[in-house]
Amino acid sequence: MQPVAAGWRGARRVATMGFHVDSHGPPPMTKPCLPAWLVLDDVSFAYGRGPAVNQSLDLTLGPGIVGLLGPNGAGKSTLMRMLATLARPRSGRILWRGTDIAREPDALRATLGYLPQDFGVYPALSAREFLTFLAAVKGVPARATAERVDECLAQVGLLDVADRVLAGFSGGMRQRVGIAQALLNDPQLLVVDEPTVGLDPAERLRFRHLLTELAGERLVLLSTHIVSDVEASAAALVVLQGGRIVFNGTPQALVDGARGRAWDWTIAPAQLAAARKNFVVSQSMHRGDHVQLRVLAGRPPGAGAVAAEPSLEDAYTDLLARAASAPHAAPEAVA
Repeated sequence: MQPVAAGWRGARRVATMGFHVDSHGPPPMTKPCLPAWLVLDDVSFAYGRGPAVNQSLDLTLGPGIVGLLGPNGAGKSTLMRMLATLARPRSGRILWRGTDIAREPDALRATLGYLPQDFGVYPALSAREFLTFLAAVKGVPARATAERVDECLAQVGLLDVADRVLAGFSGGMRQRVGIAQALLNDPQLLVVDEPTVGLDPAERLRFRHLLTELAGERLVLLSTHIVSDVEASAAALVVLQGGRIVFNGTPQALVDGARGRAWDWTIAPAQLAAARKNFVVSQSMHRGDHVQLRVLAGRPPGAGAVAAEPSLEDAYTDLLARAASAPHAAPEAVA
């Protein structure tokens, strides 16, 4: 059971099969003004003597919902494990309210709620029995356990099914049980790793609303590769790629950095393969005898291309493509 002007140095332009590829580095990072609850100071991690999974991470986070985005393999789950004190950095420091959690992990554990990516339950137990067991594991005083368990079940909307066995719960209901167990010790830091994987749209929406309600005076760190999970709820956004932070700012700042780089372009079906090869295509839709594309590039991809307003999904896709083309460049922070 377990948080703009282009500022990257260098650009690359290639002409291929009549198409123009224009690739720049991602926008510089912005630094939200947040109280320093959680600080990552030049943090790197590696398994054994292998290559670094996370490299030179610098981050300052305060209360609210922070979305941690990145493709699979970007190092999100490894970072979550370090924040949950389940893994130690190879170098650097992670500070929780000024205390190095590698040296004094109990300083964070006492106020940490953690929902891992693969959250398991005991299917023969009821939700109330399961949470009562975990309350004992977490050190919740016995005299307060029954009341606290019911409070947490009520917060996630499961009090009316508290005595049903978990084997009969849907995936979304089990995820809510996972959040309930993470809340048992009334944490100030709530870490949730890929919480909506496998949930249907209704369950995903309910889960997002729940996280928003729980934020309050907590720091909620939501790790996901699904942009829509953070679009409606996160006030700050951190993007990881290749173990590095390639963006740290607001969702709006990320969208602003992609303005002038999104194009709607109508082409013949026979051109689709070449377009996908030579451009970053975030959307494609067949419409009769033509194909409508959303292309992300620094200039019109071809005749008839029309400038479009980028979505957060477009901006994220564009950021990852530009970061991949300039993997060693370091974006400058913008105050």
